[in-house]
Amino acid sequence: QVQLVESGGGLVQAGGSLRLSCAASGRTFNIYTMGWFRQAPGKEREFVAAISTSGGSTRVADSVKGRFTISRDNAKNTMYLQMNSLKPEDTAVYYCAASVNSILSYNYQYWGQGTQVTVSS
Repeated sequence: QVQLVESGGGLVQAGGSLRLSCAASGRTFNIYTMGWFRQAPGKEREFVAAISTSGGSTRVADSVKGRFTISRDNAKNTMYLQMNSLKPEDTAVYYCAASVNSILSYNYQYWGQGTQVTVSS
């Protein structure tokens, strides 16, 4: 089992940048595919990005492609989401998640509590 804690959210103007972090407990972080999801008010949770156990493979949603970058540091048990050129429609609660499945799966077993990102116009 793994416990996840997100940080780095906040209020930013459109066009700005934020970097989210997801710190994982335990010594088995590198066995999990990691992902970021987000949920805006009144909307369903949506996939943002995923990264393989080694970090060698990544996948991002079309809506954030070219603006968001996912990465991980297995030595620090931490995953990141670098968000550039932020838009008001990126406003949401962002969740990190861990999975025993591949990056092609949307089935994640462990979730953090979420961090709010608000982009003002």
